[in-house]
Amino acid sequence: MAFEQSATEILDRLSGGDSAAADELLPLVHDELRAIAGVRMRGQNPGHTLQPTALVNEVIVQLLGSKNTTWQNRAHFMAVAATAMRQILIKHAKRGGAAKRGGGWQRVTLSHAVSPDGNRDWDIRSLNEALQQLATLSPRQCRIVELRFFGGLTVKETAWTLDVSTTTVADDWAAARAWLAIRLGDHD
Repeated sequence: MAFEQSATEILDRLSGGDSAAADELLPLVHDELRAIAGVRMRGQNPGHTLQPTALVNEVIVQLLGSKNTTWQNRAHFMAVAATAMRQILIKHAKRGGAAKRGGGWQRVTLSHAVSPDGNRDWDIRSLNEALQQLATLSPRQCRIVELRFFGGLTVKETAWTLDVSTTTVADDWAAARAWLAIRLGDHD
């Protein structure tokens, strides 16, 4: 709880314009973001050029470079980081695919998010298309997948971020995983 409180206090200072707070925040969130990025980058093609540390650095630059952002707490910061991480991965995958159609596709492991054994890899662009479709059907389910998968938030943190119950998050998470499994062709 001290970590959560400390991060929230630093984010409050950062929101208030204290640029020195960013130097204090980075050590608190960097390792967590790096761990999430490492998991998201597993299963990538061996020749991909984006590394987890580079992904984290891009996320941090994007988040700390945005002006007039009011951070509510650590969970809010991580939720926004999840969105940024997804956008960066998709942008990178599109750049790689544009250079050579059919090649350079990036794959991510949904790890228990879709496949119970956690061994199923998905092309990031296919996942993004599926999430865009899910967003039209159920924006909350899409956001839950984004927060849990890309942001690494727990059910409790996701519930707090979205201001819904943990039961709602758990139910929507299960429904979204099932929908994604069907949409992405894992319905054996």
